[in-house]
Amino acid sequence: MDWFTAPEYWLSRLVFQRGLAGVYLVAFLTAALQFRPLLGERGMLPIPRFVRRASFRQAPSLFQLRYSDRLFAACAWTGCAVSAALLAGADSLAPLWAAMALWLLPWALYLSIVNVGQTWYGFGWESLLLETGFLAVFLGNDEVAPPVLVVFLLRWILFRVEFGAGLIKMRGDACWRKLTCLYHHHETQPMPGPLSWYFHRLPKPLHRVEAAANHVTQLVVPFLLFAPQPVATAAAAAMIATQLWLVLSGNFAWLNWITVVLAVPALALPGGRRTAPAAPLWFEVVVLATAALLLFLSYRPVVNMLSRRQVMNRSFDPLHLVNTYGAFGSVSRIRYEVVVEGTLDDVPREDSDWRAYEFRGKPGDPRRRPGQFAPYHLRLDWMMWFAALSPAYAGAWFAALVERLLENDRDTLRLLRRSPFPPGRPPRHIRARLFRYRYTTRRERRETGAWWQRTYVREYLPPTRLAGADQRP
Repeated sequence: MDWFTAPEYWLSRLVFQRGLAGVYLVAFLTAALQFRPLLGERGMLPIPRFVRRASFRQAPSLFQLRYSDRLFAACAWTGCAVSAALLAGADSLAPLWAAMALWLLPWALYLSIVNVGQTWYGFGWESLLLETGFLAVFLGNDEVAPPVLVVFLLRWILFRVEFGAGLIKMRGDACWRKLTCLYHHHETQPMPGPLSWYFHRLPKPLHRVEAAANHVTQLVVPFLLFAPQPVATAAAAAMIATQLWLVLSGNFAWLNWITVVLAVPALALPGGRRTAPAAPLWFEVVVLATAALLLFLSYRPVVNMLSRRQVMNRSFDPLHLVNTYGAFGSVSRIRYEVVVEGTLDDVPREDSDWRAYEFRGKPGDPRRRPGQFAPYHLRLDWMMWFAALSPAYAGAWFAALVERLLENDRDTLRLLRRSPFPPGRPPRHIRARLFRYRYTTRRERRETGAWWQRTYVREYLPPTRLAGADQRP
């Protein structure tokens, strides 16, 4: 069928596939390096405990059949290896059916991780990677030109990502309608980056321009993705530029990068057309059936977008085939941080030698400049931001974190930037205190060298010790 393929998007498909493989690689590497203290057999939210109460139908996963830390590590590192092979172009060297199987493997492995990941994997970009990764299975390789329907469905995902985010902002916080949200956002976002202080200090009129440009990009430009070329290319380029601006202004894991990757299939890249044999009949049938299924399942995200009770980042099926997205429907005006401290004293007092733990990404020491970590995802640091908003966000795992710190648990300490206690000498007590953080002014920055100024708010967790711990002689 001549209408089935779009050979002019040959190069766009290649760039998309390599970019998606890179995102997969980061996602699996994050899982491999962080799972033991978060989800392992002795993790804060152990997978074995979760699968005992969640059925396979509710959370389909390989780990429903059997779980061990070794098996999880094998799956995560296998995902890294397959992603690296796809990044190197292994799918182009394989027959069409084998290339599809090669793309299906990381999707199935990552689905198995996300569906047992609980709080640690409750972010919108997990579902976005799975939805995009599933469609990549049907995009073909060098044996066929890109299927038109799959190119269309990839744009449909991007439309929902951007338009859904635009709608949730307009329906949510009034500061988006007043164009004032960016007066606060760069300071209060979950994980600031090295340039976030400078973005926050931009003139307020420029912040208003930023907010207005965001509304145009998310509420108007998405419709142009379905326009003829070169309009679709211009729309995709505008979205890519916006995402790169966000990359510079903060750390949002791989959300910005996968959005950039999703914009590529809308680009008519020069020199991208190639000829190829007609697609085999079985491939056409599979693609048509898959497209029909995904379009049918899309009615739920559409209803959600049209609803006044629109929700963000929800999956409507356990396979994460079609999801709803959105971000920052409300913007915090004040930044709070939980500072975790320990002491070696047997009897904790206010004047004890309390030493603070330093996290990798979240603000702690006011003199430490925020780092660049995205697209790598520091899951504990992100959840500490939520914990500062409300203890309810930390109810399931914070006590377990404190217990692991009291034990000087090696795997847990690897999630941190620095522990103030040497191996073999864990703290006797742990406490947590809530502080208000704000960026220093330009004058304060020059005089003190600090990036943050912080003010004590209240006790978050009173001094706590291990139950039944013996007193030191």
